Amino acid sequence: MFDSLLIANRGEIACRIIRTAREMGLRTVAVYSEADARALHVRMADEAILIGPAPARESYLDAARILDAARESGAEAIHPGYGFLSENAEFAESVIAAGLIWVGPNPDSIRAMGLKDAAKTRMIAAGVPVTPGYLGEDQSPDRLAAEADAVGYPVLIKAVAGGGGKGMRRVDDPAAFAEALASCRREAAASFGDDRVLIEKYILSPRHIEVQVFGDRHGQVLHLFERDCSLQRRHQKVIEEAPAPGMDDATRDAVCGAAVRAAQAVDYVGAGTIEFIADASEGLRADRVWFMEMNTRLQVEHPVTEAITGVDLVEWQLRVAAGEPLPITQGDLTIDGHAIEARLYAEDPAKGFLPAIGTLEVFDLGDDPAIRIDTGVEEGAEITPWYDPMIAKVIAHADTREAAREALADALDETVIWPVRTNAGFLVEALDHPDFASGQVDTGLIAREGEALMPPTEPSEEALAEAAAALIGQDALSGFRLNAAPRRSARFLLDGRAITVDFAHAGDVPPSPTDAVLISEGGQSWSFTRWRADGLAAGGAGDGAILSPMPGRIIAVAVTEGQAVNAGQPLVTLEAMKMEHVLTAPFDGVVADLKAETGGQVAEGIALVRIVAKDAA
Repeated sequence: MFDSLLIANRGEIACRIIRTAREMGLRTVAVYSEADARALHVRMADEAILIGPAPARESYLDAARILDAARESGAEAIHPGYGFLSENAEFAESVIAAGLIWVGPNPDSIRAMGLKDAAKTRMIAAGVPVTPGYLGEDQSPDRLAAEADAVGYPVLIKAVAGGGGKGMRRVDDPAAFAEALASCRREAAASFGDDRVLIEKYILSPRHIEVQVFGDRHGQVLHLFERDCSLQRRHQKVIEEAPAPGMDDATRDAVCGAAVRAAQAVDYVGAGTIEFIADASEGLRADRVWFMEMNTRLQVEHPVTEAITGVDLVEWQLRVAAGEPLPITQGDLTIDGHAIEARLYAEDPAKGFLPAIGTLEVFDLGDDPAIRIDTGVEEGAEITPWYDPMIAKVIAHADTREAAREALADALDETVIWPVRTNAGFLVEALDHPDFASGQVDTGLIAREGEALMPPTEPSEEALAEAAAALIGQDALSGFRLNAAPRRSARFLLDGRAITVDFAHAGDVPPSPTDAVLISEGGQSWSFTRWRADGLAAGGAGDGAILSPMPGRIIAVAVTEGQAVNAGQPLVTLEAMKMEHVLTAPFDGVVADLKAETGGQVAEGIALVRIVAKDAA
């Protein structure tokens, strides 16, 4: 076994690898960009080396700089994690050529499975069932249209070099084929530098089933059973589980056996995943499961496999890379219970799942020992716009699927994160959806259900009552009215918006014993602040307040303090997530408390300007 390991990655997977390497007594070396200088993985490692600016292409995708870091640190091996350079055959070759140990499959295996058309040809030769379709050399529009007709609509056009849902289009009839093909090719060329496509039969009730495989350098290849990754949004996995619900022994044997043959066909070494698509219109059946592709790396969802098998897949990766044989045989592996994983993202479901950035002033995922948390951030960490917005994976393992589902939903329900928005509430709704709860999941569930899976945009009346009581020391609340003028009441700010709370008894409202309360419910959080006489409050503003709707940069300020404005008149333009957002006057009035400055960076919820009525100016 080698003594030192460089992790060519960041975030939760870098932290995950460091934990196992440390348990094995290895010295760990982290690499980081300027944006990650204070990141958790940097502090966890024994040594950390700066490799470039924030953009990934100038840091985590800079193969030469990573190799320089390995030489500088004296690392003997490199683990690529997932994403970035993990499936780059040229990088793997450069690591090996530098005399270092590559913790991953042979470069030839990566190439063999890297292009979907070539991979399917190999799978056919190996006796692995593949989805009906066309993957020929003739890429003329006429030939592709004819093959789509032969396969039968609906069909799926997929980029040969694609992944992550890019370069993929569903086509329901011949009239739409030409336009979809052109769009798919443009996206494929922009994303992968390769506009070639293949045609597949589109499965109407698809389940995404994948099998964890592992090979060593001594000729052994085994599987660690299947995972179900069918709950997806825009082709991106949201919740994964193992084993797959509704999987019988005969279908499992067929699918897992096909996965082993697929890995053997490319002399696979290390951890890999064979992905299948299943037609679940009549349940899972061995004759309706087809090969899609192979991921020649460790998967994001590997913890659910670890949970049901008791295997540390990262430890296996390191030992196999060092030349050791796999420590057990296929017959030694069994399934223990059920595990479900949810991907927790810094994103706002209410705003179309836009990524969210900012400082994690509060980051509390609970301390239930039955829940596994894989994360690369901590309280006080900065979520930047430079990388994938996944901030944690939350995993529950129990004797039954229902027990695991309930435990995971409870853990996410109690999550408290502020002020960065997350999808925790959305995950709770998805886990509690009747179709997911019953195991009747396919890849179209989220798209079909849409609004039904959206979490509430406001806290419940009970939560508001509790927060108001905490602020004013009063627990006899009778109800709430937004922006009303009741007889016995107190005013508050909920995320900067005025709200009025009625009381059930006469008398003055006592002074506020505290400044603000954080309301957390269903995985979501809101700021609840006591109104002040001047109409402002800590962290927010009153009626007529214009707050930053998300973190971003001020690129234009169209007004000056004291200027009269009309309702709808542009005030401030905010650039966020590569889009411009024009903030306008809510009513006729006068500009007051102008805080926005061109070029300034602002967090979500920051007061930028306030509009007051002309008679109050």
